[in-house]
Amino acid sequence: MRTPLALFAAALFLLAPAVPAAAEPEIPEDGDGGTDYPRGGEGPEGSEIAFEFQDPRIPESSGLAPSLRHEGVWWTHNDSGDHPSEVYAVNEDGETVATVTLNLERRDWEAIALAEGPEGEPAVFVGDIGDNFGGGWPNIRVYHFAEPEVLGDMVLDPAVLTFTYEDGGRDAEGMMIDPRDGRLYVVSKEFSGGVYAAPENLAPEGENVLERIDSAPLFATDAAFSADGTRYAIRTYWGVTIYDSADGVPGTSVGSFDLPESDQGESIAFTPEGSALMAGTEGEHAPVWRVPLEGDQRPEHAAVDEPAESSPDTPEGATEDAEEERGAAIGSTPLILGGVVVAVVLIGAITWLARRG
Repeated sequence: MRTPLALFAAALFLLAPAVPAAAEPEIPEDGDGGTDYPRGGEGPEGSEIAFEFQDPRIPESSGLAPSLRHEGVWWTHNDSGDHPSEVYAVNEDGETVATVTLNLERRDWEAIALAEGPEGEPAVFVGDIGDNFGGGWPNIRVYHFAEPEVLGDMVLDPAVLTFTYEDGGRDAEGMMIDPRDGRLYVVSKEFSGGVYAAPENLAPEGENVLERIDSAPLFATDAAFSADGTRYAIRTYWGVTIYDSADGVPGTSVGSFDLPESDQGESIAFTPEGSALMAGTEGEHAPVWRVPLEGDQRPEHAAVDEPAESSPDTPEGATEDAEEERGAAIGSTPLILGGVVVAVVLIGAITWLARRG
């Protein structure tokens, strides 16, 4: 979401000496810092538009998450503003295939995640975690409901989880849930943003305290775990940082890069197989980009499944040359071993003659 604080901070950041956080992409130098300020760059090689939202009811997509029940389906929702309390399921063509209306008054929806629910079934979690007053709300809320087995329009009364920050209220737009243990994390959107962990065991009633466990990149607008939990991503308006969380959270940064330029980039998600990120933005018929991941940026289940092939940059014929060299090396092995044996025999004979002399 655009806020006066965020816009002022972006302009101030451009005018002041840059001291970016570790592994944080640089803010683009072009643009005037205003509401039309370009955010992002070209993105990694191979980045492409996966689909565009076709539904005019989705002009401010602010979160994105893959379905756990329906292949090729993504869940999204609008930002704050004059929008109904609706969550949308869209297919790979950007067409809305289900509208779930939550029977409640929304405040500032900023994030969405899918994970195992309290009953052990896939569930949709919607983060009502934004705060344009810089921490003015006394608490934040996360709504959740079982992901429908059959997609269609429906009205639901979701369950509600309530949270407070241990160090005072703050604005946040990132929320992610570790698929390994179901632990929920909120990432605040500030100059000195932080990663906040929810309690291991959530209280359905009452308030759950969020504990700050790590710093976060400047102006984080979303966050997401990979399907196996070994990587998580935190995006900003202009880029994304990937973390290795194989040993838990907080993880270790394994690289950051610019995302494709967008007007108001506010969503990020891993593809189910883990080979790429999906990066969305606000706007009517807004595009969702598929951004490929490489090397350590890929989660463990994607690295294991990746075939051992030459990289796209390998010159044509290089693989065949390597195989020929390998074959030649194997073919010469008997000659080398034979030479070693001869050398050993000669040395032994010389030593024996010297001792006799």
